[in-house]
Amino acid sequence: MQDSLILEVANIETDVLTGIYSEETGRPQPLRISICVALAPEAHFSPDTPLAASKNYMDLKFAATRGLPQGVHFTLIESIGDHIAETLFVQDARIERVTVKIVKLAISEAGEEIGMTLTRHRRG
Repeated sequence: MQDSLILEVANIETDVLTGIYSEETGRPQPLRISICVALAPEAHFSPDTPLAASKNYMDLKFAATRGLPQGVHFTLIESIGDHIAETLFVQDARIERVTVKIVKLAISEAGEEIGMTLTRHRRG
């Protein structure tokens, strides 16, 4: 069985220009974004293992917030997920897989989560 390391940042709330309907275009939509990143772990993590042996969680948060281009309208939230995954793959060659879950808060009611989950694997 192969070991794995999954880093997670969950429930980041941010506003992004997205949507296909006229009432959505031109204004930021509130989204809740969660990210899971898989990378090969070190053989062992001791108490003094440096951060370089893993990945800074704040890099994941950056990809879902300030790493998204300002003023760009994403027609589909799937394209936001792809942008986040691509940003993380470029940042760190050790990343093997990225999963991005996006919930559209403006259309969610009574605690339901309306959105999508996209998983991308590093290619070649």
